[in-house]
Amino acid sequence: MNNIKTRDPAERPVLELTGVGQQMAAKLARLNVYTLQDVLFHLPSRYEDKTSVSKIGELSLGQATVIIGEIELAQVVFGRRRSLLVRVSDGTGSLTIRLFYFNRAQERSFNRGLWVRCFGEPRRGAKGLEMIHPQYRIFEQQPSGGFDKTLTPVYPTTEGVSQLLWRKITDQVLEKILPSVTELLDARCLPAELQESLQAASLQQALLQLHRPAAGVDLEVMHGASSAAHRRLIFEELLAHHFSLRKSKAARAGERALALQRNHNRERELKQSFGFKLTTAQQRVMREVAEDLAKPSPMLRLVQGDVGCGKTVVAALAMLQAVESKTQTVLMAPTELLAEQHYQTLRDWFEPMGIEVGWLASKTPATLKSDTLRKLADGDLMIAVGTHALIQPTVQYHQLGLVVIDEQHRFGVDQRLALRNKTGAEIVPHQMVMSATPIPRTLAMSFYADLDVSNIDELPPGRTPVETVVMPADSKREEVIERVRLACRQGRQVYWVCPLIDESEVLSAQAATDTEQLLTTALPELTVALVHGRMKPKDKEATMQAFRDAEIDLLVATTVIEVGVDVPNASLMIIENAERMGLAQLHQLRGRVGRGSEKSFCILLYQAPLGQHAKYRLQTLRETNDGFAIAEKDLAMRGAGELLGTRQTGSLGFKVADIIRDQHLLTSLDASALQIETLMPEIIDPLIERWIGNKEAYVNA
Repeated sequence: MNNIKTRDPAERPVLELTGVGQQMAAKLARLNVYTLQDVLFHLPSRYEDKTSVSKIGELSLGQATVIIGEIELAQVVFGRRRSLLVRVSDGTGSLTIRLFYFNRAQERSFNRGLWVRCFGEPRRGAKGLEMIHPQYRIFEQQPSGGFDKTLTPVYPTTEGVSQLLWRKITDQVLEKILPSVTELLDARCLPAELQESLQAASLQQALLQLHRPAAGVDLEVMHGASSAAHRRLIFEELLAHHFSLRKSKAARAGERALALQRNHNRERELKQSFGFKLTTAQQRVMREVAEDLAKPSPMLRLVQGDVGCGKTVVAALAMLQAVESKTQTVLMAPTELLAEQHYQTLRDWFEPMGIEVGWLASKTPATLKSDTLRKLADGDLMIAVGTHALIQPTVQYHQLGLVVIDEQHRFGVDQRLALRNKTGAEIVPHQMVMSATPIPRTLAMSFYADLDVSNIDELPPGRTPVETVVMPADSKREEVIERVRLACRQGRQVYWVCPLIDESEVLSAQAATDTEQLLTTALPELTVALVHGRMKPKDKEATMQAFRDAEIDLLVATTVIEVGVDVPNASLMIIENAERMGLAQLHQLRGRVGRGSEKSFCILLYQAPLGQHAKYRLQTLRETNDGFAIAEKDLAMRGAGELLGTRQTGSLGFKVADIIRDQHLLTSLDASALQIETLMPEIIDPLIERWIGNKEAYVNA
């Protein structure tokens, strides 16, 4: 540690910061924050404007703001859920503060005649505008002004690390090392359009502006990352990732894998058990995978395609190629329910051929788990299907040749890396990762530059496209409820989805809870159940299993069902607040229905008025079921990074760049990288260390 101190202040450990002890340092490590430099380059993901006050009578729905009001009434309401309601007014209008989680002291503090300043997002409530769990402070006299003097940064974080702590430690780091941070880039290495940004904002200025933007700075500019400070840092980060991928690909060129040979007779036998003929796209991708597996260098291939395109069939044929080459293969899925579905499918296909399929998950009985572990270690079991249980330290493989990851964006890269490392240093397993969220070709060429990409761009014959209808929620809700009643009366099942609101699981769960109460009252003859992200995993999976077994007619859910299981009997989906969601996510949710022979429908409910982008998204969903066309439209339209799936803790995520929004810069990377290699190769390693640090190993996964 002393060596670090004398070498470079930026490399000092976070333990030197006030407020960071051993436990907090361990939590920061989950975000790959180890040094003062790591803190400095852990940049805000968004900002809140708590500097100015809005009049209640002029509030806009969904736009977080500060209001000041006099307390008129405070009461605890007992319904299905207890809540504290506080009515406030400022002379222009009134608003209700709603708290679901509160103590006796809070209840007593809201006295009539006192004043409250609060920051939150106004939403429609049963009796007018509401703010649910806003930030608040109570005053005896009417206060003035907002909460802060500058825009408030909101940092990507992990459990146990508050936004207050982030602001405290970034304050310390900005004071300690910002003046001495090293400028690595030279204008000669940048494309012409970025040279101006480098001159307009030095590295120190750019970092200060992003961590502590001054009051009055346009929030849209900050959230759109279009300031000179943003552009200055975005390109530097893209360059770091570009060099890291190139180093990784070069290192992987020297790795060895087992060359797996095809057995055409056994392939024909497996295809017969499918009960259907492979599509042209499936056959093409199968050949691409088979040719990769036959090479003595490790395959790293992304197989992507729409929901129901038949990726599992391609995976099964690849797994057979491994088994016929006397090597083991595993398929890992993100949830126990989805993994169990794969297990049942693969067992039906392989066991008639005399190939045993093993099962490994957290709920696997101890005796069966012990037997499975022994068989995997001895090489007596060639195929295993499961969840994270497949990568536990107790699991040893005799000779692992192929790893298949389903819904790859649902896993942190460290989990894929753990499976990759199960073979030891000499032999690396082939990897096939599958995704039902198609990535546009232009994006795949850059973000997955070190992967080979295969597209299954054709659905099996006989599948009926889901018909999508767009309706205003306020005027059509009763009609939609009657449609649910009719569908269930005909023996079908229904999803009713409440989206994630303001990235808050509390609000999302409450929206789903309110909807479940409404539908239970409106449809007493139906079995209605609720599933959301705040439930315990075992309860959530039990509810999903009951829905799959047709014990539930109507499932009210948050977006936890975005990646789910086949329920062929589900033929109707309703999505609330569809205008808030991205195209890719809406399409993924819609893919939960239309899996049976019955005609299926998806109803997108929206709150008026619709913005231009929201209209475009909903119209696109109504016009097409083609996931690749939707992904291209999403890429052309949006700056958000949703298309790549949720960023996992520990994954190779970006701090300020967005691979979709900033795609126009990708074409400049090669030329700039060549300039750097020619003029200043010594900055390459420091550049990677600054932006990626010890995450560089993850690109090998």
